[in-house]
Amino acid sequence: MASGKSTLGKALAQRRALPFVDLDIEIEKAAGASISEIIDSKGELHFRKLESTVLKELLAQYVTAVFAIGGGTPIFYNHMDLLNEQGVTIFLDVPVGELAKRLEGDIVRPLIQNKEDVAEFVAKHIFERRPYYSQAKHRIAGPNISIEEIAAVLN
Repeated sequence: MASGKSTLGKALAQRRALPFVDLDIEIEKAAGASISEIIDSKGELHFRKLESTVLKELLAQYVTAVFAIGGGTPIFYNHMDLLNEQGVTIFLDVPVGELAKRLEGDIVRPLIQNKEDVAEFVAKHIFERRPYYSQAKHRIAGPNISIEEIAAVLN
């Protein structure tokens, strides 16, 4: 969350003349509702099942594309294994303090709404998810990851 997946993904797709696929947007299209609405009305388990279905459909649809996936996607239904089998994965390892700064005051993301201590919430999630993120084929770390850094690991 707030690592730059969508922004950097779009830039990479443009640079490589490839389609860009934002999994969250595709889930919302499939459901006809926002992710917040899906989670609020049907729960996170329903959302994760839908996420898995949409991800698999998109991976089958696109031979080559740049995907931005949600921060929780790699930890459910063996998605990280699937993503590594089907393509090149990159973990954008942005420091917790920088992520918290980017998220401060964000009222759109359902997971951080009404959180008193955003930095603590982010740190907890990164700690829990890092074992999955670390399975990515590449890791780029830093507070301000550039498209050039991403392009360099792909060449």
